[in-house]
Amino acid sequence: MNIINLKRKNLKNPLETFVEWLEPDIFKINQSIIDNLAGSESLISDLTSHIINSGGKRIRPLLTIACSKLCKYTGNRHITLASIIEFIHTATLLHDDVVDNSNKRRGRSSANFIWDNKSSILVGDFLLSKAFRMLIDDGSINCLNIISKASVKISRGEVKQLVSIKKLHTKESEYLDIIDHKTAELFSAACQIGGEISEVSSEKKSSLAEFGTFLGIAYQIIDDTLDYFSNCKTIGKNTGNDLKEGKMSLPLIICFKRCNKKEKKIIEFIISKDTSNQSDFNKVIELMNKYNVKADCIKKAKHFSIMAKDSLGTFSDSQEKEKMINLADFLTERTK
Repeated sequence: MNIINLKRKNLKNPLETFVEWLEPDIFKINQSIIDNLAGSESLISDLTSHIINSGGKRIRPLLTIACSKLCKYTGNRHITLASIIEFIHTATLLHDDVVDNSNKRRGRSSANFIWDNKSSILVGDFLLSKAFRMLIDDGSINCLNIISKASVKISRGEVKQLVSIKKLHTKESEYLDIIDHKTAELFSAACQIGGEISEVSSEKKSSLAEFGTFLGIAYQIIDDTLDYFSNCKTIGKNTGNDLKEGKMSLPLIICFKRCNKKEKKIIEFIISKDTSNQSDFNKVIELMNKYNVKADCIKKAKHFSIMAKDSLGTFSDSQEKEKMINLADFLTERTK
C-alpha cells in the first residue's frame, strides 16, 4: 500500500523538499497505517486505501513529524500520532463527501461514488474509533485531550457550515470561525502534539498550536479560492462545487458584499436554484473578476500565513524552522 507518495526526482518546491526531509518517517507512517488496518474487513482496507492513496498532500501528519523534529524529539511516538491524525482526517473526508454528495476526490472517483454512502460513513466511523483506540494505547492523557477536543470542534464546524448553506449575508467573521473549526483545528492539533511528546515548554506548545491554526486558515482560504479560480485538471476535483452546494466561502462572501443591487439579485437567483450550471458559474466568476475577489482572497490567506510564521518566533533559527516557514509560504502561493 503506497500510502504517501514520495517524489524523488526534480525536487523544486518547498513541499517536495519538506517531503524529502521527512521521507524516513513517512515510510514508518505508511507501515503504521498498514499495521493498524491489518485484520480489518476488506471493505475497510479497500475503501481506506482508495482515499489515502488518492494523491493528497498529507500536510497534517507531516506537520506532526516536522514539529517533533523542530522540538528535537528522539523517540518513536510521533509516528503513531501522525498515523492517528491521518486516520481522523481520512474519516472527515469520507463523511464530507457524503454530506456534499461529491463524486470526485483529488482527481479520482470519491469513495461514496464507487461504493456507497453507507459504506463511506461506516468506514469513517471505524477510522475515528481506531484513532481513539490508538490514542488510548499511546497513554498520553494530554494528547488524548488535544485530539478529542479537536474532533469535537471539527464536528461543530461541519454543523456550522451546514447551517450557513445558501445564507448570502454570512459575514466574513462567521466564515473564518467555520474554517477555524472545520480545518484549522486539526492542523493545530497535529502541530501541538508534536510539541507535547517532546516535552517542550508551554510557550512553545502554544506557539506550535498557533502555527497550525493560522496555517490551516490560510490553507483553507486558498482551497476555497481555487474552487472558483482553477480548473478540474489542476486541482483534481470539480471546480464550482462550493457554488453548486451553496457554501458560503470567502470568494462568494466578498463578491456578494461588493455587488450592486442588480448583481446581488443575480447571485440570489443562482443560489436559490436546486442546481446551478456552467452558465451560472461563469456569471459569478465575471462578478468576482469585476470586484478583484481572487487577489483579495489571496491577500487574506497571506495575512494568516505571516501570522503562522510569526508564531514560530519562540524557536531558535534552524533548518527545521526554515523548512516549516518555506512550507507556509508555498501552501499560500500554491495553484493546486
